[in-house]
Amino acid sequence: MKTIDNLATNVSDFFFEYETPRMVTIRNKRIGIIFRSIQLAVLVYIIGWVFIHEKGYQSMGSTISSVSVKVKGIGFTNLSNNGPKILDAVDYAFPPQGSDSFVIMTNYIITPRQSMMVCAQDESTEECESGSECMAGEFSRYGQGMMTGNCTINNNGKKTCEIFGWCPVENDHYISNPPLLLAAENFTIFIKNSITFAAFGVTRRNLVESLSKADLKNCTYHKVHDPLCPVFRLGYIVEEIKEDFSALAYKGGIIGIVIDWDCDLDWPERYCKPTYSFHQLYGSLGTETVSSGYNFRYAKYYRENGREMRDLYKVFGIRLDILVHGKAGKFNIIPTITTIGSGVGVFGVATLVCDLVLLHVLPKRNYYKQKKFKNVEGASPQSIPAETKK
Repeated sequence: MKTIDNLATNVSDFFFEYETPRMVTIRNKRIGIIFRSIQLAVLVYIIGWVFIHEKGYQSMGSTISSVSVKVKGIGFTNLSNNGPKILDAVDYAFPPQGSDSFVIMTNYIITPRQSMMVCAQDESTEECESGSECMAGEFSRYGQGMMTGNCTINNNGKKTCEIFGWCPVENDHYISNPPLLLAAENFTIFIKNSITFAAFGVTRRNLVESLSKADLKNCTYHKVHDPLCPVFRLGYIVEEIKEDFSALAYKGGIIGIVIDWDCDLDWPERYCKPTYSFHQLYGSLGTETVSSGYNFRYAKYYRENGREMRDLYKVFGIRLDILVHGKAGKFNIIPTITTIGSGVGVFGVATLVCDLVLLHVLPKRNYYKQKKFKNVEGASPQSIPAETKK
């Protein structure tokens, strides 16, 4: 029976008693200064960095983005093997319907009037001494067609393997300098971008409310004078990445156009506007790299006297990759409470540091240990004061 009474008493004590830590007030200028300084630093961190800079009171949402591009401008070339030619966006922009990655041609090499026949390869491939080095029906890694088994002399007097393929073969060693399409410096790029913050049901376009049709016809982007205009001059973009346009146009390059949306949706949506920046994505022109520049090939096919023909182009150009970054936040009570709770927990650092200094560094550390900790030995029934016994 006594055991049951003790058990009931213990259960009652567990549910109806409150335990609290012992608080010790220590009057010490050093400890006081350290304690308040750390608390002040934590308070500045929570308010300045967590709440104001990082907006810890907001919930963040994911983004969905789309981009379309139109390029405008006229170029002119006059090659000895192709004559004078006017080039518009259909000729120099790839693909013609621009997406988030496209190329503007600035230089090219044309090999006209190719047809399927037998001819000698260019000397850029391996030279040969006899037909035994040219295995009939085989393809060389750097060859320009299927070898016939003959070793012949090409137009430059070099002995190379004869091939069956598109002839005359391409000779891509002579790149025009200055570039053929230096006029591309003044070509303009119209970028339309829309972004959706799905979590908040908000959709924004880079054609913001302050832009009218008249503005779009006359404005050109400038980071200071017109930072919201979505029409960019190619030469200005190259200036922004600190490159010379003629040097970049010679063999091409890759540029990133970054559209950054950093929106605080606690304010009206009209304040959510994009910012633009430009970056060289393939290293500076002054950097020595293997396979520098940017180029690709394409062909225009046609038939002449019942025979399939083509004009082969090796295109050097500036590739533009449009990268969209989006971040939006809006007040939410849950992250607010979480941030406040984390901040209160960080205040404990002040107590931890002060305890370490107090108990292990100060000269009177043993005295402070006696005041902070109360050691109680296990008491026997005989040691209990008489007035407490029932």
